[in-house]
Amino acid sequence: MSKPLNVAVLGATGAVGQEFLRLFTDRKFPVGELKLLASPRSAGVEIEHEGKKHVVEAVSAEAFHGVDVAFFSAGASRSREWAPAATEAGALVVDNSSAFRMHPDVPLVVPEVNWDAVKPTDKLIANPNCSAIIMLMAVAPLRKLGTIKRIIVSTYQSASGAGAAAMRELEEQTRTVLAGGEAKPEVFPHKYAFNLFSHNTAIGDNGYNEEENKVVEESRKILGMPELRINPTCVRVPVLRAHSESITVEFEGAAPCVECVRETLAASPGVRVVDDRANNVFPMPLDASGIEDVLVGRIRQDISDPNSLSLFVAGDQLLKGAAQNAVQIAERYFGLG
Repeated sequence: MSKPLNVAVLGATGAVGQEFLRLFTDRKFPVGELKLLASPRSAGVEIEHEGKKHVVEAVSAEAFHGVDVAFFSAGASRSREWAPAATEAGALVVDNSSAFRMHPDVPLVVPEVNWDAVKPTDKLIANPNCSAIIMLMAVAPLRKLGTIKRIIVSTYQSASGAGAAAMRELEEQTRTVLAGGEAKPEVFPHKYAFNLFSHNTAIGDNGYNEEENKVVEESRKILGMPELRINPTCVRVPVLRAHSESITVEFEGAAPCVECVRETLAASPGVRVVDDRANNVFPMPLDASGIEDVLVGRIRQDISDPNSLSLFVAGDQLLKGAAQNAVQIAERYFGLG
């Protein structure tokens, strides 16, 4: 039996924070003392975990004393403010924000893809952007079949990527519109029910939004391919949970055969092939919601280019795209399982 670990969750009241608690139970993560932390505004809230009520504490430097691993999911500013205190207290910090992802001394990790980036002395590990994780779970295994030259990806991103408030907004707007009312956006800048729009992050000087630039920069770092050509288009769609992505991968030379790709992906940890052409059954966000595997299908040669092939994937943003990936990092770091 694994030695219990004292665990802190910063951002415990959010959507990802709630997934951490569920994963601790589902994955039998050896939690000793559990500290649930949040902003002073959320302090005092009671959350039940495995039959015991825990009172959410206001985050402070003292809260990390005695903690073995701290999972951060409270935004980049909170991570920058509190990660130094947590690591100085001796905790491993697995940070789900963008605060440290591109720092050259901080490993940015998808365990199935680049665990070799982690050193035993690392005390801060960054959890990548959800869209990048889901894409790379399908793309990284293809490196066994040839040299990847370029990736073109269009994302169909659910409300869960923007947190619990965005999920509520989609539900409420949908009810309002179906009742004949007018949807009034609050969390997002546009009406969300029965609509889709470019990802709600700022457009950079290159014409790409922040989410798209994250996919490019983080994927290059994770794959160790700083010059890899990636062209992303990230879009919000009115789906409650789980992101989907349409991906075309261009190789140096002829693309591998479809059956080779299917076999390689089927043998890849964390990937489930859903590719039933006869019945037109392929990855869907409803099927991906609540499961740990990333679904991959629509595997086909690109009819416009013999060096390319196309895929369609769906993965749970709150799980593999966030909390699950972070828990897997801690499991590997502490030699669990």
